Amino acid sequence: MTITHSVLVAGIGNIFLGDDGFGPEVLRRVPPDVAAAGVRLCDYGIRGLHLAYDLLEGWDLLVLVDALPCRVRPGTLRVFEADPMDTTPGLDAHAMDPAAVFATVRALGGAVPPTVVIGCEVGSVAEGIGLSDAVAAAVPAAVEAIRSAVADHRTPVRRT
Repeated sequence: MTITHSVLVAGIGNIFLGDDGFGPEVLRRVPPDVAAAGVRLCDYGIRGLHLAYDLLEGWDLLVLVDALPCRVRPGTLRVFEADPMDTTPGLDAHAMDPAAVFATVRALGGAVPPTVVIGCEVGSVAEGIGLSDAVAAAVPAAVEAIRSAVADHRTPVRRT
């Protein structure tokens, strides 16, 4: 029997498209204590295939940090569980779609772990570096949401 705590926290987004850089910016601000044993933080940017291959390593939990289409108001933070069997694109506001990543993992013979999405509704994804004020204001809450997701998962998973 082994006890595992393997959590992959993935920041995704394009830093050259304004608020779409939310995921990478949040990952940049995560304090080192969150990345304790069994937790890997990685800024994937727009490298969806790289994320898919890394998911083949067999993680117990995936935390995706990403920009979301604006439905309420820019800067609105949403935390929800993604359905890894959903093949409907649209979890994010850019070309690197998590549904496509999940489909790639399955096509390569892997399984997608339970997935928590920490997303922020965008104000602008126009060309330019830097987050809008509303989205930048959501970064600290997103860091705390990562801390919470990791802490919730730290209850040991026993495998026989």
